[in-house]
Amino acid sequence: MERLPLTPEVLVAAYSQGIFPMDVDGTIQWFSPDPRAIIDLDEFHIPRTLRPLYRRGQFEIRINTCFDRVIRACSDRSEGTWISDEIIGAYTQLHQLGLAHSVESFQDTELVGGLYGVAIGGAFFGESMFHYRADASKVTLVALVERMRDRGYVLLDVQFITEHLQRFGARAIPREEYLERLKVALEVDASFAD
Repeated sequence: MERLPLTPEVLVAAYSQGIFPMDVDGTIQWFSPDPRAIIDLDEFHIPRTLRPLYRRGQFEIRINTCFDRVIRACSDRSEGTWISDEIIGAYTQLHQLGLAHSVESFQDTELVGGLYGVAIGGAFFGESMFHYRADASKVTLVALVERMRDRGYVLLDVQFITEHLQRFGARAIPREEYLERLKVALEVDASFAD
């Protein structure tokens, strides 16, 4: 089978069908997990220890000011990464088209944490997050959910369940249910960027 190129058109079509790419040992592979991890926006939980930190505004939150730095920081992991140069290039193109976004935590003008993902319709597909300071990525997740709620989003896809995300209310649902929710979300007219 011929390998699909990571063009914006292919990526949008894939996400719209519940499929996303990862680089596995130098080869782009496509995934549609069953079950699929999501965070229900109405059931999002801010851990008790994080609430005062978020309210105090210890981190300055910015949107889309340094997408390239965020995705590269997400790829810089000692245990290996699925975010190859090809993935970075493809998502940077999506960002330039207004479909991929970053949420960033700054402290004293220094980027200390962030996340990025893809927004289509009323769905946000979270891809990865990083932090250089404790709680910096957690604060960006809280900011992401607030922005999604404010702008009428209905689906936050986090792909795989992790202990970290479970603290915020992430849960796994069957792929069939996920695809039904995705179909509804794609009909929503929401805008992530200003």
